[in-house]
Amino acid sequence: MGGLLRNIIDITPPLRAASAVFPGDARYEARTTFAMGPGCPVNVTAFTMSVHCGAHADAPLHYAAGAASIDQVPLDDFVGPARVIDVRGASALVGPETLAGRLEGVPQRVLLRLTDGLDPDVWPTGFRALAPETVELLAAAGVRLVGVDVPSVDPETSKDLPSHMAFFRHDMRILENLDLSKVPEGEFELIALPIPLEGLDAAPVRAILRSLA
Repeated sequence: MGGLLRNIIDITPPLRAASAVFPGDARYEARTTFAMGPGCPVNVTAFTMSVHCGAHADAPLHYAAGAASIDQVPLDDFVGPARVIDVRGASALVGPETLAGRLEGVPQRVLLRLTDGLDPDVWPTGFRALAPETVELLAAAGVRLVGVDVPSVDPETSKDLPSHMAFFRHDMRILENLDLSKVPEGEFELIALPIPLEGLDAAPVRAILRSLA
């Protein structure tokens, strides 16, 4: 799980064969293509996985046909000041009332802690998600990127993805599957750059926070 190194907080869960994925999606798999030994000076590994495995950025193409793929999304939204807000609770959806009075002076990036911390090897059936009204409130406050510590901003059983659609209407960015379990509320610098996977609907990120102090 995420750890603290000097002023850097790693909020990227590890990827391994046991990593949980959306039921039916492609799991992380790795295999050795070259192994160091007589006649071979290097180790080389190939891996396959869903682009939604682990910490990742959704592209609009993920939820809107013909929209921008992840390599077409501007990178500036993924780097810069961010506010971590703890919205843990028992409700299935995080409603806008949870953010009342907490968005004054908010930067363009907000990371929402929805859970006490998830086991990255166990699929969190029934995980909490965002109400679309919450996305609308964040958009009205000028937020450009929202990150969450669950697999999706919509419930796992949703078929119409209303919160994803709210992000699409406002051309906002989405980070999912972050590890915020060791992050206090406050102001940080976020760096979470997606790999430019040409034409694809999402990409892994190595997400970190840096203290502004």
